[in-house]
Amino acid sequence: MLVLLPPSETKRTGGDGPPLDLATLSHPELGAVRKDLVDEVVALAADIGASRAALGVSARQDEEIARNAALLTSPTMPAITRYTGVLYDALAVRSLRGASAGRARERLAVGSALFGLLRADDPVPAYRLSAGSALPGSPTLAARWKPVLEPVLAAIAAGQLVVDLRSGSYAALARVPGAVTVNVLAERPDGSRSVVSHHNKSHKGGLARRGPRGAGPPPRRNARPKAGKTKQMH
Repeated sequence: MLVLLPPSETKRTGGDGPPLDLATLSHPELGAVRKDLVDEVVALAADIGASRAALGVSARQDEEIARNAALLTSPTMPAITRYTGVLYDALAVRSLRGASAGRARERLAVGSALFGLLRADDPVPAYRLSAGSALPGSPTLAARWKPVLEPVLAAIAAGQLVVDLRSGSYAALARVPGAVTVNVLAERPDGSRSVVSHHNKSHKGGLARRGPRGAGPPPRRNARPKAGKTKQMH
């Protein structure tokens, strides 16, 4: 089973790995698009105003642009520990030990606007590029990723179950045929249901954690949650 996670806009700083080497990343067939995007993002960082517009950041977030400027020289760390935020807090991958940690490294992957698809141990620097970012003078990220990333995901899905936890904008970069997708719903006492937004990421992080730990399979399709409780649904 492969659990496909969304990335996060926030990234852990630092790292003790060598600078980015695209040749060391998994799925080398994505290398050409990765190189083009990295080169464009680094070049764009020289223009602060254009970077703010393309990345959707404010002057308070110019440190994100500085990260992009240093993409090729800054230290790396495994992708699964680079990303932070609610989902990754709930996943808490660094607290896993022994066989659970090994299963996490094997089963977890991250969909990335910059790198396309990362396995857990792929070494990456801190960066800023989101699925909705618009690099000036370039096609959309979806237009660039779909032709190369969808065949990779299709090949993976042909051999194993894929649980796709990505948000809509990242799923639009490349679809996964036959993937199990997850919606987090709350059922009210009257039987009506609504999508949970506030706890959506934490529930998905918890689901991703339970998979690698071997604490049971993903929820059954169309499983019915208990009244008044929040459940993962897919």
